[in-house]
Amino acid sequence: MKEEAGQVFQKRLERHHDELRWLYMELYGNDSMFAELCDHMWQFYTERKARLKEDDAGREKDGGWYRRNDMLGMMFYIDNFAGNMKGVEAKLDYISGCNVNYIHLMPFLDTPKGRSDGGYAVSDFRKVQENLGTMEDLESLTAACRERGIHVCMDFVMNHTSEEHEWAKKARGGDGEYMSRYFFFDNPEEPARYERTVPQVFPTTAPGNFTWLPDAGHYVMTSFYPYQWDLNYKNPRVFNEMMYNFLYLANRGIDIIRIDAVPYIWKELNTQCRNLPQVHTIVRMMRMISEIVCPGVLLLGEVVMEPEKVTPYFGTVEKPECHMLYNVTTMATTWHTVATRDVKLLKKQLDTVNALPKDYVFLNYLRCHDDIGWGLDYGTLRMDGMEERAHKKYLNDYFQGYAGGSNSRGELYNADPTTGDARFCGTTASMCGVEKALEEQDGAALERAVNLDLMLHAYMFLQSGIPVLYGGDEIGQLNDYGYKEDPDKAEDSRYLHRGPMDWKRAERAGDADTLEGKIFRGLGRLERIRKTEKVFVSCADTWTVETGNPSVLCMGRHYDGEQLIGVFNFSEEGKMVRLGEDGGSYLDLLSGEVCRTAEIRLPGYGFYYLKKR
Repeated sequence: MKEEAGQVFQKRLERHHDELRWLYMELYGNDSMFAELCDHMWQFYTERKARLKEDDAGREKDGGWYRRNDMLGMMFYIDNFAGNMKGVEAKLDYISGCNVNYIHLMPFLDTPKGRSDGGYAVSDFRKVQENLGTMEDLESLTAACRERGIHVCMDFVMNHTSEEHEWAKKARGGDGEYMSRYFFFDNPEEPARYERTVPQVFPTTAPGNFTWLPDAGHYVMTSFYPYQWDLNYKNPRVFNEMMYNFLYLANRGIDIIRIDAVPYIWKELNTQCRNLPQVHTIVRMMRMISEIVCPGVLLLGEVVMEPEKVTPYFGTVEKPECHMLYNVTTMATTWHTVATRDVKLLKKQLDTVNALPKDYVFLNYLRCHDDIGWGLDYGTLRMDGMEERAHKKYLNDYFQGYAGGSNSRGELYNADPTTGDARFCGTTASMCGVEKALEEQDGAALERAVNLDLMLHAYMFLQSGIPVLYGGDEIGQLNDYGYKEDPDKAEDSRYLHRGPMDWKRAERAGDADTLEGKIFRGLGRLERIRKTEKVFVSCADTWTVETGNPSVLCMGRHYDGEQLIGVFNFSEEGKMVRLGEDGGSYLDLLSGEVCRTAEIRLPGYGFYYLKKR
């Protein structure tokens, strides 16, 4: 068996060796470190469990396994969702009942209390936070998920470590070997030169890109928060050790590795230190290392930028990088459309995505653990008289409930009074008006809010790619203002939508007469349609259709002789649209009725899934 395993590994290594070595030597010019990397890849391969290797082999043969129409994700914090990893394992029946077969466990590696940045300040890449469990608990959970066909995703924070990481402690103590793993400077001149060209990530809450360490007598680069020290990937020891951490975690049964803040991981003076060519070299090497050791593992890139900067992280057909990326701009544009009742910009955004190669797989979502940044296409909006600063203010006012006839509730994050810029926080249900309607005990408003919530999910499911729910959205979970009472969270309004799962409300999900039941059952119908209709595969042809009504979006999908169109009303007012003269005969997959598209009447926030007969 060992000889056979060696042949499998050797075959994979031979396929990638020359390119991997060429890229490695281009960055580092270090033969001995490359040889060490290859030795460690073999070691991690031999340690990989037989069941994982079986799945690797199957996924190598079926390279499109993650592009099927049955993929549906859910992301959640382990402690908020079920207390700890054992608790999540006990809730797998619930997860399966949500039709979910892909769970993103939000950061669970060891972090310092009070300086964790929601888990993104990692102090040990091989230790689980004690309150969440152990590595053995993680392996038990991933094994249980594998038995149920549920794929597990985790965050791999490559750009930085916590200041409490073993490397950082040694660097702080003056050990030159470990100082070289970060960006240390003993005078302010070099940091000042970086600051001239490098944008600030959090200009209000964490201004600047460097932190002065009085005890060490040095500045250290900290792009995000002062307690998160940027790693120096110009040092081959950093790359190798981080790849060993990557493979260690993959061997715990993880199916999808989310590369956090990937555009930031290479730094060069006199640049913005974003999206540099060396970043793509590193991601390409990660892809090859994965395909050699654990080809069943997918890379998901977190690139929160405009589309022209996002798509290069897919790489090319010949030299792929990430398997999947987030569809960030479409998400933000969706909420812009809710606030303006005008689908023009969203239609253009969808047309851009639809024109991309079908090999590109996006993760689509309405809400996630993070805030909403209004990174829209302001060049297009300016042509309609919308200036960036004024429009951002309108959007933030709207979703706080102050403007535009809004029913939304939420809070700003990282508001900058100088630039007028701010990001927004809130759950899907609260942004759709559920929270306000319940406060005011307004039944009609609650019905409209639920309709908007379901319409947005129906539209999101029809986009090209894989839909991902934010845990709690399946039952209409509301904003949680209790974070203000926790001194470790009070200054970070993102915890507004990171509240604990309300399992008492979840118990009502089966009752069609409750708020939770209406949303849960409504989503269930959409999820079952998506699983049974083959036009929902990621590689289907997709397009938008002009409706003649500024508030109504029409999207089409075609695959293997079948065609489906979705029609979505982004206004609370009823609308009527004509799609062609006779429009052909269609089956409404939600009502089961046969209709023609020559004249479609949509109630406020109404939608249809229409299958061509």
